[in-house]
Amino acid sequence: MTPERFGKVAVLCGGRSAEREVSLKSGGAVLAALKARGVDAHAFDPLQRPLAELAGFNRAFIALHGRYGEDGTIQGLLELMGIPYTGSGVLASALAMDKWRTKMIWQAAGIPTPRYALLDADSDFDAVVRELGLPLMVKPASEGSSIGMSKVVHARDLPAAWELAARHDRLVIAEAFVTGAEYTAGILGERALPLIRLETPRSFYDYDAKYLANDTRYIVPCGLPPEREQALQALALRAFHILGCRGWGRADFIVDEQGTPYFLEMNTAPGMTDHSLVPMAARQAGLSFEELVLRILELARLEKDDVA
Repeated sequence: MTPERFGKVAVLCGGRSAEREVSLKSGGAVLAALKARGVDAHAFDPLQRPLAELAGFNRAFIALHGRYGEDGTIQGLLELMGIPYTGSGVLASALAMDKWRTKMIWQAAGIPTPRYALLDADSDFDAVVRELGLPLMVKPASEGSSIGMSKVVHARDLPAAWELAARHDRLVIAEAFVTGAEYTAGILGERALPLIRLETPRSFYDYDAKYLANDTRYIVPCGLPPEREQALQALALRAFHILGCRGWGRADFIVDEQGTPYFLEMNTAPGMTDHSLVPMAARQAGLSFEELVLRILELARLEKDDVA
């Protein structure tokens, strides 16, 4: 596809979620890549410009993370305006952003995911600890980048962990902690990219480990036997499709000490910063960052385009 055929492209970034700063970095990298390939691309920050101004664009690259960008809201607006956009549609974006409902769908479809309980101010925290054991993870249901997330090692710390998560979302999940190796599977079109194994000296892969630290290890090739890696890639694709996702994304999961994978979440607008995982996996597959960005933009579409 020649750059001219894309028309005028809005790179949506920034926004008003808790992940604004990361989104600005992702959007800056995407914008530079598109311009380097001759695409008529322009940064568009919904926090700073009226959304009605999107009417002057032919296509949108969504580099917004978190609420109002990854949860189906901006996708719905672009559907109404008839502007093809990157990534998943309205329903899939909303589902994937909601970790609780993602878990219910995965459980119904036989995709393994850690045991969990919903928390609120009236929860019996001691009963939750008895049910899930320790340690456990506490997280807002609809935040990304590990924002508001805690690893609870002592039962006495569970109420404080709930309070932290509840500042970001009214729906809070306590999740059984799975001990094992953490992996991520980037997805591009109908293929899963090479798996990346993540290692951090921190208690878990938190915000600092993702975006700031220099001691996080990204192991690619991941070290698994080829047939095992292919099986996990196929399962990641299934988890992606079950939610109705399309275009591109990233599945995060842990393989426990017995070899069982447990899927944690599906990202429908993953990061595109210098620490980001999908570009890293794409490089392993032979795609430069610019080629990856162009391929994602080529996959931009509207919901009606999926109707045969």
